Amino acid sequence: MDPKGRMLQEIEEELRLTVAHTGRSVLRNEVWEALAAVPRQEFVPPALAGEAYGNAPLPIGQGQTISQPFIVALMTDLLEPGPGHRVLEVGTGCGYQAAVLARIVAEVYSVELRRALGEAADRRLKRLGFANVAVRIGDGRRGWPEAAPFDGILVTAATPEIPQALVEQLAPGGRMVLPLDGPDAGQDLMLVTKDREGKVIRQPVLPVVFVPLTDAVAPDEG
Repeated sequence: MDPKGRMLQEIEEELRLTVAHTGRSVLRNEVWEALAAVPRQEFVPPALAGEAYGNAPLPIGQGQTISQPFIVALMTDLLEPGPGHRVLEVGTGCGYQAAVLARIVAEVYSVELRRALGEAADRRLKRLGFANVAVRIGDGRRGWPEAAPFDGILVTAATPEIPQALVEQLAPGGRMVLPLDGPDAGQDLMLVTKDREGKVIRQPVLPVVFVPLTDAVAPDEG
């Protein structure tokens, strides 16, 4: 089996192991197709290309990581993205999650705090032909107001509370997926939905470990 096939098989196995938490034993077809189509080796440092399809996070520089493929798959599936959707991503990182979303939705708006990472991701996504992804350098807690409302919002770093600006930018009927810090130093992946009347409902999904979401533009490193 090729490395990408093994990655997809490992995601299937982990879905079965976590179904009691997530309620999801399979992923939607469009999510599988996106995971199969995006070349993950293009989003990791060249020295780690041989590990790109392992079901584990990998360092991408500046203290950041590319998320475990299972987590990317689960977060994407929980968002329930559709072909006409506009999605906001907070935390571009290397651009892999944005690329997966871009295979499914109409538009992806991605905000990255660290200029070097964000600009590199923007160049990478353009080179790979993801013309429906826009990348901005800035504080992801503020979202992307002029592009709102969003059908989905995905946050790839942990925060103690859901930023109010993101709640406001989520469309009625929309879904947000993000890791939240818990009271006992742990984190939970959370599904947040907003009903047609604007009521926000939180649903914990799975214990996770993410880097923290920071709220000021960090100086470039390296």
